[in-house]
Amino acid sequence: MPGPTDSPIPRGPGGVPDGRRWYAANEVLAFLLELAALGCLSWWGFTVGGHAALRVLLGIGAPLVAVVLWALFAAPKARLRPRLPAVLAVKAVVLGSGAAALYGVRHPVAAAAMAVAVVANTAVAEAFRRPEAAPAGGVGAAAPSAADG
Repeated sequence: MPGPTDSPIPRGPGGVPDGRRWYAANEVLAFLLELAALGCLSWWGFTVGGHAALRVLLGIGAPLVAVVLWALFAAPKARLRPRLPAVLAVKAVVLGSGAAALYGVRHPVAAAAMAVAVVANTAVAEAFRRPEAAPAGGVGAAAPSAADG
């Protein structure tokens, strides 16, 4: 009979689940949020405006602008990779526009849920991105010896 140490989930120090699976799940969620933002922008574009030509232009143009911004500044292999604050700003504009588009098509609860999911996903991604704190004295710092005194 399997015991508590025979878990299929890899465990790190102290029995905490290994972060790789959580990181991968968060990355999948990020991709789904990106796709949802594009879909919401398209939905909004096709429903606003009076003339059919304007609706088509906004329905295709709004997500296209978001894709171009993302590809240039926020994608993992972006052509122009600015510093982290600028990348986060582009992500906030694109993903926030998706939530705003949901609000614009009169779905405020879904818009709020998407905004919360985007903020939580970004916060978790940043937590995974930051290295663990180094021990006091830094990595590889030697303890003082009697010869140092």
